[in-house]
This record gives sequence, structure tokens and C-alpha cells, in this order.
Amino acid sequence: MKNKIILFAMLLTGIASFAQQDAQYTEYMYNTVNINPAYAGSRGAMSFFGLYRTQWVGLDGAPKTGAFSLNTPIGNSRLGLGLGFINDQIGPTDQSTFNVDISYTVPMGETTKLSFGIKGSADFFSLDVNKLDPSNASDPNLQSYNSKLSPNIGAGAYLHGDNYYVGLSVPRLLQQFQYDDNNVEVSKAKMHYYLIGGYVFDVSPSTKLKPALLLKAVQGAPLQADISLNAMFIDKFTLGAAYRWDAAWSAMAGIQITDGLMLGYAYDMETTRLKNYSSGSHEIYLRFELVRKYKDLVTPRFF
Repeated sequence: MKNKIILFAMLLTGIASFAQQDAQYTEYMYNTVNINPAYAGSRGAMSFFGLYRTQWVGLDGAPKTGAFSLNTPIGNSRLGLGLGFINDQIGPTDQSTFNVDISYTVPMGETTKLSFGIKGSADFFSLDVNKLDPSNASDPNLQSYNSKLSPNIGAGAYLHGDNYYVGLSVPRLLQQFQYDDNNVEVSKAKMHYYLIGGYVFDVSPSTKLKPALLLKAVQGAPLQADISLNAMFIDKFTLGAAYRWDAAWSAMAGIQITDGLMLGYAYDMETTRLKNYSSGSHEIYLRFELVRKYKDLVTPRFF
């Protein structure tokens, strides 16, 4: 049984090396700056965001992701700044990413704005073979690996108004390779393309409804589509559901504890054969904003 679990962890590592590699989020709509640098500063307030996700609970070596970000407008200028950190653990692998985002916003009308952003990042990837149980421990190609600094750059655009948004981004424009001392490739990072969009409907004075879509594409993996529907009640409570095509159903809930503090949770139930081996995935986030310093901010905004 142990060997089967370890083999599964190695398969996850292989998938991460050649297919979709970026950390996955169910509640990406509250964590947009991590996938699109043009979002930085768009909320009009200094915003702190923390998230923890544990995927496929019950499987040893399943992904665990922690993310933290800060983004803010820079004074009264059209510039925005973002800083972020992501740690993604899958089986014997551990990847940490540091991000810096700069955005510039162009007014397109009375309420419409178009933002452009660039993302600078630095990745650190490591492989710990002590977490494996190889049949041939002396294999020279099987060794622990700690990567050197791997810089990258990304870009994005974000069009938004009072009740809608559309964004297109590529967080990593450079394809990266990691090799061990024997010149064996241990990691390959490819470009990921993100397209997001959403619209907020005012159903009543106390209820807002927001359908949203995320499309993620990368060479070597099927197109991923996340379709979600969230509702906000009396500007304090959110409830929602989402479907990740051919992967999972999700339930989401959140509460605006104060004008600047929001807490949210999501649960994913797998629709693939993984549901026979896992009890699902959990995601929790906390967002804090310094809203009182920015009187023009509409709080709470639904994206």
C-alpha cells in the first residue's frame, strides 16, 4: 500500500512537470492578483489576502498550497503595486514563488477602466527523495534537488466597471527548466493562459448575483473551465457553487465580518475516480482591507 501511495505522489509530480503546474484555487475571484498582475490596486484600497488549500484529503502526497498577497493603489496615481508569496507542495516536491506586480490604469469612461500589468517572479523548486521509497536507492538519477533562483516575467490586462470585469493574463512568459547535477531534467515550467470574466446583477436592494468564468490553458493539458455562481446578501454574506469541468463540484461561503475583513471557505467534491480515495478538498481565505483611508471605495465590492 505504501508503494502505491508513493507511486501516486510521483505521478502527481510528473503531471506537475508536464501539464498544469500553477497552484489551483477554487476561490480565485478573491485572489485575482496571483493570476493577473493588472488587478493590483484595482480595489482602491490596500488589500491583504491569505489562503490555505489542502487538496484531495486522505491521499498522502496530495497538493497543499499556501498563498499570501498584498496589493494597493499608489497614492492618487494610476499605478498599482502588488507583492505575493505562494508555496505549493506536491508529494516529494516543494515550490515557493515570490511575486512583484506593477499595474497602470487607463480610464475608458465614467466607470470603465482598463489596467495593464507586469509580474516579476522568482521560483525555488526542491525535490526530497527521502519522502520516497525507491526500489533502487543507489540510482544516480534519483537524488534530492534544491533549485537555484529561477526568475520569470508575466503580463496581464484587466477591464472592469462597477458591475463587471474581464481579464486576460499569462503569469509566466518564460519556459523554465530545472536540471540536477547529472543533467537530468527534474522540472519544466510552461506558460499558462488565463481568461476570467464576471458580471454582477442587482437582483434586489439586498441581493446581488454574480456568474463568473475562468478558462485556463497550458500545452500538454486539457482546457480547464471553472464556472461559478455566487450570491451576496445584505452586503455581508456570500453563498455560491462552482463546477470545474470534468473535475469537481464546489460549494463556497463567506462573511464580511467588518467593512475591511472578510472570511471565506470552499469545499470541492471530486467527480473523477479520485472521489473513491479522497474526501474532497478544502480552501479557506482571509482578506483584510484598509478601507477607511479610501473614501471613494464602494464596500464591499463583489470582485
